[in-house]
Amino acid sequence: MPFYQKHGTIPKKRHVVSRQSNGNLFHEELVGTEGFAGMSSLVYHLNPPTMVKEMGEAYSVKPKIAITENLKCLSFSGFELKPEADYIKSRKTLFVNNDMHIGLAAPTTSTPYFFKNADADEMIFVHVGTGTLKTMYGNIDFEYGDYLIIPRGTVYQINFNTENNRLLIVESFSPITTPKRYRNQFGQLLEHSPFCERDVKTPQNMETHKTIGEFKINIKKQGMIYPYTYATHPFDVAGWDGYHFPYAFSIFNFEPITGRIHMPPTIHQNFEGNNFVICSFVPRLYDYHPDAIPAPYHHSNIDSDELLYYVDGDFMSRNDIQKGQITLHPGGLPHGPHPGAIERSIGKKETNELAVMIDPFKPVMITEEALGLEVNDYYKSWMAQK
Repeated sequence: MPFYQKHGTIPKKRHVVSRQSNGNLFHEELVGTEGFAGMSSLVYHLNPPTMVKEMGEAYSVKPKIAITENLKCLSFSGFELKPEADYIKSRKTLFVNNDMHIGLAAPTTSTPYFFKNADADEMIFVHVGTGTLKTMYGNIDFEYGDYLIIPRGTVYQINFNTENNRLLIVESFSPITTPKRYRNQFGQLLEHSPFCERDVKTPQNMETHKTIGEFKINIKKQGMIYPYTYATHPFDVAGWDGYHFPYAFSIFNFEPITGRIHMPPTIHQNFEGNNFVICSFVPRLYDYHPDAIPAPYHHSNIDSDELLYYVDGDFMSRNDIQKGQITLHPGGLPHGPHPGAIERSIGKKETNELAVMIDPFKPVMITEEALGLEVNDYYKSWMAQK
């Protein structure tokens, strides 16, 4: 999220001598993506962040691909994913392409270790559960409806308050940002944007850990988990400043754009990355032309696949949809409202639907984990019911 933040103790200039109260130097670390051209932050550690004591045996978490080419509308029951105690083991990848991985998780316990995704920015949508995301930048309390945006390379822990947690996870191999059309040349969100900087939850209550010992960080790189043990706590940070940090945004703070006649799905866009967009469907007033048809028109997915994750409410254009269900409408096929939805929508004044839409511009492959959640014969669901 491109706006400046500053926390803790930092020197007046970059890359100059800065000492702790005991006379030792602070250890400066530049953290960022896209080489030295992207957003970055300068972080000041009590100790060098390089002190590796041990490296464990790496193991694979690469998804097993079941379908490489697909031209069939599919649906999946996300809430049928079985909970698992361990956070890493609970993460199941369902759809993949070269730009992103999309999956679900249902962890039941907090992470006793630290985790770092060295390949991808993560977007974690919290469908069920509350807790705290802990990082060296500070802590972010989260709840139902929050998007957690965690830049790649960020070491974090998640403390859950409950055993029942349901997460939608996107791993992006490019930075996850807000749409360019919402921002001016300086990065400020403009007046027509459906959200602003005030809606963003930034890290707070930074904790400086001075402990020396053994600290396990599980690092994900190229589909492998590398267990590292460091001699210093990864959150031994006295201060930091910059533009690179994790943050949270609640789907309930997305202010819907409405019109006199039905607006295209682009009005719902919340985030973007290389070759994909993420949209938030939220409660809103329907179109107000006297003859408006609130239901979406039939449309052809030619340039992108469409994945819709159903969160809550009565989704007007779909029949028999449950919480946590995912639909996949592949590029190349037209799709639209289910039978009866168009007529039902006429004269309606508002909707209370809540959903997350992910549009990859390159086709996704489908994993074995996804097929274990598949809803049978969804592709036939547009046939008129007697």
